[in-house]
Amino acid sequence: MKLAKLGIVAGLLAALAGAFWLSLPEVNPPVREGTQAIDFQLPDLQGKMHSLPKGDVVLLNFWATWCPPCREEMPSMARLHERFADKGLRVVAVSIDQNDDDLAGFVREHQLPFEVLHDPEARVSRRYGVFKYPESFLIDRNGVIRHHLVGAVDWTSEPVVAAVDALLSGGSGEQPGD
Repeated sequence: MKLAKLGIVAGLLAALAGAFWLSLPEVNPPVREGTQAIDFQLPDLQGKMHSLPKGDVVLLNFWATWCPPCREEMPSMARLHERFADKGLRVVAVSIDQNDDDLAGFVREHQLPFEVLHDPEARVSRRYGVFKYPESFLIDRNGVIRHHLVGAVDWTSEPVVAAVDALLSGGSGEQPGD
């Protein structure tokens, strides 16, 4: 009798473990250089929905206001935007901040001149395989990811500017940091 009860308990535990395993969120493999960028729909700070821009070179940056390296790279990202926006560069900064007010205050205080979208549940960043902040993707005019950069970047450094310039000219760009 004890053996039968033990078997039932073991069966129940196995069923619970299986149900737990199936309820875990799907893990997306990280997006790789040379693959198509994943489209998305996210709101800006006014609630208007936006998708990944098409036909332009895109700097897609995942960040948060509570992240010191993210905050550190924002001024150079703004300068990169100002330098290349009229040549076809679109900077899209996707914040995973939970608090709308913190995000809006940061954007207002730093007068960020580029598109800032809000992903408080980090759904899009998970689809891109992002787990460190900041992480950025340089995407060519055909929607192909050419560079994946992890950590704060000086967006005005010579290698980065050369890579962006090459992408804007229709090439695949030199590897930033080379």
